Amino acid sequence: MSVSTAASARAICAPLPVLGRDVTVPLVTGGEVTYAALDYAASAPALQRVWDDVAAYAPYYGSVHRGAGYLSQLSTDLFENARRTVAEFLDCRADDQLIFTRSTTDSLNLLAAALPAGCQVFVFETEHHASLLPWQDAEVTYLDAPRTPRQAVETLERALAARTASADGGNAPALVCVTGASNVTGELWPVRELAAAAHAHGARIVLDAAQLAPHHPVSVQDLDVDWIAFSGHKLYAPFGSGVLAGRADWLIAADPYLAGGGASRKVSRRADGGVDVEWHESAARHEAGSPNVIGAYSIASACKALTEAGFDTLVARERYLIEKVREGLAGVPEVRILSLFGDDAPRVGVLSFVVDGWNSSHFAAALSAEYGIGVRDGLFCAHPLVRTLLGSDPGTQGECGAPEAAPGEKSLNAIRVSFGAGTPDEHVERFVTAVRELVTDGAQWNYRTVDGRCVPAV
Repeated sequence: MSVSTAASARAICAPLPVLGRDVTVPLVTGGEVTYAALDYAASAPALQRVWDDVAAYAPYYGSVHRGAGYLSQLSTDLFENARRTVAEFLDCRADDQLIFTRSTTDSLNLLAAALPAGCQVFVFETEHHASLLPWQDAEVTYLDAPRTPRQAVETLERALAARTASADGGNAPALVCVTGASNVTGELWPVRELAAAAHAHGARIVLDAAQLAPHHPVSVQDLDVDWIAFSGHKLYAPFGSGVLAGRADWLIAADPYLAGGGASRKVSRRADGGVDVEWHESAARHEAGSPNVIGAYSIASACKALTEAGFDTLVARERYLIEKVREGLAGVPEVRILSLFGDDAPRVGVLSFVVDGWNSSHFAAALSAEYGIGVRDGLFCAHPLVRTLLGSDPGTQGECGAPEAAPGEKSLNAIRVSFGAGTPDEHVERFVTAVRELVTDGAQWNYRTVDGRCVPAV
């Protein structure tokens, strides 16, 4: 990247203000440094705009859909307006339902509970556990990791063409679940092409956009997906809320995900002593109980903030940061970046790597303790994918985020650096410098393993 290109990239978009940008942390070697949060793929810091919006609303908080008082009415309007804002952000179809959940994991488990009888599910082994595991009660076909986007489409087409016929001789209902961007490699998946393949074979498709939505615009209609799921905590919105948006028919036909108040339209006693229930057919059917209005509002606020900032400028700046990291790591021969689709594959700001001669937990601990840099190490809740990328035995045991090997021992784990709209240049520059110094000079401190984690020795 030339100097002029780098300068123009910086001028395109300054980092969006996020909470914690001025927090300092102690170093084991002495002194303090501003914390470099480079673990966005796990939880992105909250946008300052989101925090300010929530703080302004907080004194007016009231029960949603429950009260006649002014604050209840205000909160209900805010909650339903948040639903409309997020639906617009996702470019949902007019008849789609948008359900507020706890997270991507919750959203996909909700959809799994709504699958029609006999539904067959197709999912690549490369998925995050949130989209790999919810389908245990269905007939699941796990697809091998593809090595190119084209191979992903071809693999899916073959699997769908060979799927089991239903009892009446026709095709059984089928669902494809696929990520938009890998939480391990950051690589973008060919969602539009996979959706076309699914629909050509009479299947539906749900998009796990947990890693895609914070980095790129996501249009349900343009991608032609049937459902989309994502989490607020990865979209710069705290308070534990998520979204499932898409076609209403399977959701209306299914029993409520949770039975309780809010999901029911009418409840009456029968003569035999039982209870008859008439459930809502709106999104409320799967939103029983008092909803997380602040979580929903924070997602809507984040959607507005990202839209107003402009994804074109956000994407351009992120590409600049990605290249800055990739070029820096390329100058360290001991570093190997993990990839399914190859070095030139487009990606979001997520990269995983291993360092020759280092246990990844040890390396991540040194980045934190000696440089004030927060990254992630382990298998990233995507065990089959990381094992494939590392060429390890599929039967090897690993624990998500808590590798058990002692420092210096060969173990099944990697290091992930991730960043986004709130990341300043200095954080990625410090990271690249730290990697180079640790590889060249070694750690300045001694480390030991405590409860499966590598920590500085005291």
